[in-house]
Amino acid sequence: MTDSLAVSVIVPLYNEEESMSILQSELRAALAGVDHEIIFVDDGSIDRTGERVEKAANVRLIRFEKNAGQSAAIYAGLLVANGAVAILIDGDLQNDPADIPRLLAEISRGADLVCGYRERRKDTLVKRLTSRIANAVRSRFTKDGVRDTGCTLKAMRRECVSALVPFKGMHRFIPALIKAAGYRLVEIPVAHRPRRFGPSRHHRHVRRALAALAAIKLQNP
Repeated sequence: MTDSLAVSVIVPLYNEEESMSILQSELRAALAGVDHEIIFVDDGSIDRTGERVEKAANVRLIRFEKNAGQSAAIYAGLLVANGAVAILIDGDLQNDPADIPRLLAEISRGADLVCGYRERRKDTLVKRLTSRIANAVRSRFTKDGVRDTGCTLKAMRRECVSALVPFKGMHRFIPALIKAAGYRLVEIPVAHRPRRFGPSRHHRHVRRALAALAAIKLQNP
C-alpha cells in the first residue's frame, strides 16, 4: 500500500479518556507513510474523552450529545470519511493498530472488505461465551461466513459504505450487508489485547446472550 492512498480511520469512543494518549500514539506509528485522516466519534462520553483527542490537521472529532451506541458512532464516521479506504477500530486498545497495514495489504490484493477475527481473545469467560452465542445466531440467519463480527477491526473500500443502512446493532451485520451487495470479503486473524482501562460492562454481554438464546428458541420451538 503506497502513501498516495488516502485512508480514513474511524474510531468510536465511549468513556475512553485513559486510552486516548496510547491509542493516538499507536495509530500514528501504524499509519506512518500513509496519507490518512483519523475520525474520532465520541459517543456521548461522560468523562474527558473528547478533551483528550490531540488536535492535528488530519484529526477530526465528532461528538454526540448523548450515548447512541457503537453502530451510530461507526455510521456517523463512515458518512464523513474522505479516504478511498475506511478502517474501523475500537478505542479501548483491545484492537492493535499495528494490524492496520495487514488489512490494507488485503485491500491492495483485491478485497473490498477485510474483517479481522480475534484468534486468541483476551476477554473474560462471560464475554467470550456470550460473543460465541451471538455469532452463532447471527451466522445462522445471515450466512455471511464470518466467524467474528464482534471484532470491530475492519477495512473497506469507500464504495462499500453505500451498502450499509443505519440501525441498532448494524456494526455486527456489516459483513452480511456488504457481501449481499456483491462485494468481495476476506478474513484475517488479528491481535487481541486485554482491556486496560475501565469496566468490562458484563451486563451488556449477558443481555446479548439472552437475546440470542431467545432467537434460537423461537426458531426451534
